[in-house]
Amino acid sequence: MSALTIYPVDQPEQGITTRDFAAIAEQLKAVGVQFERWEPSSEFVSEAEVQSVMDAYQADIDRLMLHYGFKSVDVVSLKPDYPERHAMRQKFLSEHTHSDFEVRFFVEGRGLFYLHIADKVYAILCEQGDLISVPAHTKHWFDMGETPDFKCIRLFTTADGWVADFTGDKIAEHFPTFDRYLTTL
Repeated sequence: MSALTIYPVDQPEQGITTRDFAAIAEQLKAVGVQFERWEPSSEFVSEAEVQSVMDAYQADIDRLMLHYGFKSVDVVSLKPDYPERHAMRQKFLSEHTHSDFEVRFFVEGRGLFYLHIADKVYAILCEQGDLISVPAHTKHWFDMGETPDFKCIRLFTTADGWVADFTGDKIAEHFPTFDRYLTTL
């Protein structure tokens, strides 16, 4: 089940958590973050080819591509036995921004986005069926955990894909990791 914890930026132990999807979407909308739940239009197996995954969500993908002018879409999958998982995790754990907005739909598994907006940090646990759109230039980081296990559809307005501008702020080091966060729910 999805979760949202809002922390004061200087008190990473003092978060308030909600698990009600409508309340999460409403609170995130107030800070410009799109949060939706998608259902597949057709069944597919976990090991499905990329095209089968895309076909299952094509209507929602088309709607967003038309609305936002996305130029490319792909599917990324990470499993616990992926040899470069630790290096990949480290890349996303540092606070960064993008000149484009970051859109992720969780086909399977889960991950934890942290958004640093003004004097708050929003920790959003995204799970299967969740779509999150982080606005351009929003400070954030992402934790996939020690044993990542997820499949995401990613949408981009540029052909460059994922390009980060790291802030150099060490804020992410003070907040619970994905694995620790899960123990608090």
